Amino acid sequence: MKTLLYLHGFNSSPASIKAQQTVAWLAERNLGQHFHCPALHYSPARAANQIASWLADRNPADVTCVGSSLGGFYATWVAERYGCRAVLINPAVRPHTLLDGLLGPQRNLYTGEEYLLTTDHMAELVTLLPTRLTPARYWLLVETGDETLDYRQAVDYYAGARQTVFDGGDHGFQHWQSMLPEVLAYAGIDPPAAQP
Repeated sequence: MKTLLYLHGFNSSPASIKAQQTVAWLAERNLGQHFHCPALHYSPARAANQIASWLADRNPADVTCVGSSLGGFYATWVAERYGCRAVLINPAVRPHTLLDGLLGPQRNLYTGEEYLLTTDHMAELVTLLPTRLTPARYWLLVETGDETLDYRQAVDYYAGARQTVFDGGDHGFQHWQSMLPEVLAYAGIDPPAAQP
């Protein structure tokens, strides 16, 4: 079964706006069984293990990974390790350098969970860095108004991949809902044909 694996970003959860927009879009079309959005652990190593466990008994050809921000980094790791395709939404290219300035106490914006972000977590991110990229596996979606990440880094990093760059917007990626039909079609998840 074709499945969209949605990987949320840093201090986010399956309750994020984009994840919930996707849930609603699929539910309206009776396609909810095609969506999986795990609540990723704050430890990158544990998050990777969660993803790997879910993928263990699935055909990578049936999975399209969607990753937002830090989730885009995880989606890149998944794509290179398992051969899946990935849709990357304002992805973090080198999150260990971005998050290094945020070491210390953290609180998940959705769950309220509190934890300590440490240098060990940065080292875990480094171990997940791919040694190479296969551009044909990726579709990059970025907005130039991203206030958290410089979209040009992603454009350069995923050179040769399919890319859609929107003017304006923000890190939350305002075009997601309008892009959903095309993204789901890309993943091979199409609404059932209307009955005559």
